This record gives sequence, C-alpha cells and structure tokens, in this order.
Amino acid sequence: MEQERSNTTGWPIRKYSSQSGTFTERDDEIASEFALTVKLDGEEFATIVCSPTDLQQLIIGFLASEGVIRTMKDIAQLDIDADKGFAYVSLVHKQSTSKEYYSRRFIGSCCGKSRQFYFHNDMMTARTVTSRIQVSAGECLALMRLLQQSSDDFRLTGGVHNAAIGTAGELLAVYTDIGRHNALDKVFGYCVEKRLRTSDKIIIFSGRLSSEVVLKAAKIGCGILLSKSAPTDLALKLATDLGITCVGFIRGDELNVYTHYDRVTGGNM
Repeated sequence: MEQERSNTTGWPIRKYSSQSGTFTERDDEIASEFALTVKLDGEEFATIVCSPTDLQQLIIGFLASEGVIRTMKDIAQLDIDADKGFAYVSLVHKQSTSKEYYSRRFIGSCCGKSRQFYFHNDMMTARTVTSRIQVSAGECLALMRLLQQSSDDFRLTGGVHNAAIGTAGELLAVYTDIGRHNALDKVFGYCVEKRLRTSDKIIIFSGRLSSEVVLKAAKIGCGILLSKSAPTDLALKLATDLGITCVGFIRGDELNVYTHYDRVTGGNM
C-alpha cells in the first residue's frame, strides 16, 4: 500500500514587486520531484523522475506503454518502497524480449532519453484507433474546464501536468505529474487496473501535443485527444496515420481540430 504523499512542497521565498521596489518574505508551494527506480524480475529496468503520487498506476501504465505487460494478469507481484525510491515488479512470464530494447536508461520528467525510447517498442504497442466515437465542440470545451477546475496542484505550483480519461460528459479519473508522459502513464495504469474499455473514451490533457503524447493515446486506445496547448507537426502526422482526432488550443470558447475532423461535431452539447 502506498504511503500518502503530496505533489507539492512548502518552500520559503523572497518575492520582489517592481511596484513597491521591495522584497517580501512568504511561503510558496513548489512541485515535488521524486526518482523511482523500477526493478523488473530483479534487474534494474528504468528510473522515472515523477511526482510522488499514484505510483502504482504510473508503474502499471509505464510497463503497459513499453509493451512489457498487457493486462494485470501479467504481473505476479508489485511492491513499492517509496521511502527508498524503489518499485519491485515480478512478471508471471519472465521477459524474453532482447535486452537491447530495454537497455537501462534514465527517463526524465520532460521526455524520453532518445528516439530509441520512442520507436523500438512503439511498433508493438501503438495501434491504429478505429473508434466511431463523436463529441461536440461544446463538450470538448466543458471537459477542458473540468480538467482545469480539478488542477489544484497546478494552481499552487504552475509546475505540473494533468491528464484525465473521460466520456463526453464527465471525467472518470484525473492524474497529476511533473512529467507529461508520466501523467498519461498514470491514466494508462488506471485503465489497465480497471480493465476499462477505452475505444469509447476521451483523453483530456494539459500539455503540448507532441509525437510522444499521440503515441501514448494510441497505446491507451482512445480516438480523441484534447489539449489546451499546441501540437507539433510530427504529432499530427502520427495522429493522421493512427486514426486519432487531435484537438488543441482549447481555451475559453474556442478550439482547433487538427486531424480526423469527423469525430468533433458542431453545437454546444
């Protein structure tokens, strides 16, 4: 059982204002950063720099994203020693995939170490989404408002990402992390744990729509990806190929639909 932890840490600061020309002392909330080393069948597999909450979902989602597991039945045992920063995972069937695909690496809070991290196992785990799900533009705007309203840690620190999975009318689960891919892995872990059908669900996300984020959505199996931020060109090319509708710049009462436009209809609800 995970020990209760917080995504924020209090820190004393001196704040300057140009209006008064002076400093004032105050306490501020800072995003917590935590290093978690995953040992897989007794061998070091990866170290993830992350927020220190929802670590079980993070590990499950990360392993599923890497193609190490498909369902919870693939895991024989999962133990987390958060005080020491280790997670111990035993698989029902020991890994037979060549270790060159899973070379020991450091996964930072911003993105993967290299293109190797993206492409070796993405070929096995990212799949084309054929979902016929539709959502109205108004529902997209409402879902983004719900995500922002649930983001206490972001309001306190400005230093975390938020990711959620939901339907057209509600958020089913929301996760926070200093790393955008970590937040999505927590969503993936939730889906694997709950055996959730994902083809009729929507991912709502606070960060940039990068190629990595689109690949995560494809691995999770969701056909609609909503973000308040901008996409990259490679992300949109991948989304076109993988059958994912990317909606970005969801701010106020406006949004942009970039790919597979037919899934987003006009109207408010």
